[in-house]
Amino acid sequence: MIVNYSSSSDEETENASKDDSSPVRKRGKLDTQTSTSEPLDHGSVKRKAGKSAHSTSHLPLPESVKEMFRELDEQWTDKSEDHGGRLRSFQHERGNWATYLFCPYDPEEAFLDLLSEMMAVAAAHGIPLALSEEFHLSLSKTVVLRHHWIQPFIQSIRTGLTQFHKFFCLADKLRVYSNAEKSRTFLGMEISTGQTPLLELIKIVDETMKEFNLSTFYKDPSFHISLAWCVGDYTEKLNETCLSELQSLVDAHEDGPFYIKLNCTELRCKSGNKVFLFPLQ
Repeated sequence: MIVNYSSSSDEETENASKDDSSPVRKRGKLDTQTSTSEPLDHGSVKRKAGKSAHSTSHLPLPESVKEMFRELDEQWTDKSEDHGGRLRSFQHERGNWATYLFCPYDPEEAFLDLLSEMMAVAAAHGIPLALSEEFHLSLSKTVVLRHHWIQPFIQSIRTGLTQFHKFFCLADKLRVYSNAEKSRTFLGMEISTGQTPLLELIKIVDETMKEFNLSTFYKDPSFHISLAWCVGDYTEKLNETCLSELQSLVDAHEDGPFYIKLNCTELRCKSGNKVFLFPLQ
């Protein structure tokens, strides 16, 4: 199943890969781009010389047709102001699709209320946290796929997950993260229950990553759900000034200690503006 989502630059996870090379399948040569020679000039010198000096000139190309091809000649520029100050971890190239796998989390109302309190506390300490646009548990780094590798990549993931069963996770401890470039800081809630099936999932995902010569997941992962973020390196300030205060809000929640309950019934893969679903058994 494929779900179309609007394109967003927030697809980059906290540790988006910068050095992913173009994928090469081990099972066979997929890059079958056909080289084409320059078009031959079929008009001979004699025919050109014989043209009348008074021949009618060509009609100008309509502007509507010119606009169809203008996009191919213009260089794409990433504007951080369009994404809340965020910058890509890798250069955008036409035909490259930012891709990552995750388990979605549908937040409860109590969770959103708690987040509002936490962001107010952070703001009082001069830390401008912004709410995450979506909540999920990352199961891969953000990698780059060429368009014609998307379908075989998805099929490889689907095959690996054929016998994988649904499972349950809990998260209750706050942790501070940053991306590799230290250009963004994240407040996340770390998974404390359910790590064993997550590690098994990573093995399956990593097999596909290796098959396409892409970056695998971290050797000692801290599975977590990102709650909020800000531009810049606020790691030390968050840890030292208000992390304990934020954790106390979680532990002293009015209905008892708050924790995220994540039912992992499906995986998703977002590639560009498309989302592919993988229901678990």
